Amino acid sequence: MSLSGTARCVIGLLLICLAATVRAGTPPGQSCVVLLHGMARTARSMHDMAEAASARGYLVVNIDYPSRERPIEELAPMAVGGALERCRRAGTRQVHFVTHSLGGILVRYYLRHYPLPVLGRVVMLSPPNGGSEAADELADWAPYRWLNGPAGQQLITGPGGVPQHLGPVDFPLGVITGNRHAFFDAWLAEMFPGPNDGKVSVERAKVAGMHDFLVLPYAHPYIMDAPEVIEQTLYFLRHGRFRRHPD
Repeated sequence: MSLSGTARCVIGLLLICLAATVRAGTPPGQSCVVLLHGMARTARSMHDMAEAASARGYLVVNIDYPSRERPIEELAPMAVGGALERCRRAGTRQVHFVTHSLGGILVRYYLRHYPLPVLGRVVMLSPPNGGSEAADELADWAPYRWLNGPAGQQLITGPGGVPQHLGPVDFPLGVITGNRHAFFDAWLAEMFPGPNDGKVSVERAKVAGMHDFLVLPYAHPYIMDAPEVIEQTLYFLRHGRFRRHPD
């Protein structure tokens, strides 16, 4: 018995929906979570997040990359590509990303240039998705250039910055950013026109196409260590949204 065009269309749509459901519902034991630290940090800064994700059954790949030594165009394939190879060798069916600061820009750059069929969900912590006013103010300052390297120069908010050329995201993304600053960032916080975490403003953490957005009372250098942030991150990886608590 042959199927009508309408029937074939309906079956096709059902298969697409089923595939999407299976992809979103891949259990933690078959999923890889790639962690990418921020500027001038190391994989140690993501240790607590790694421990929590591992305890939930995910295979965790906590990447170290030379954030101070190369521009974003070189760091993205180096860090993200290397992590994906480790996930592939482990035989995982799905890859999630959890990033801090610059790490989020590396993921956006990579996904804009390289397709990733096994992509799951992404959580970015304090990402300079619209650049950073701090970079604007300090880009010409020699100590800043020494500390943050070529990539630090690329995080400005103007058209010369990399974030402005990455476009909207087209993947399941949740963003968590802070509205407190560390005591040593007080002078930087005063450079921002609105709420910020001492390095990135709340507004510039946003990006078109993101699925959910959350502002929590933490500072840029420590946001990835907060138990509340870790729980919200893992919740998004499972559900595609953050947990909303009643007032």
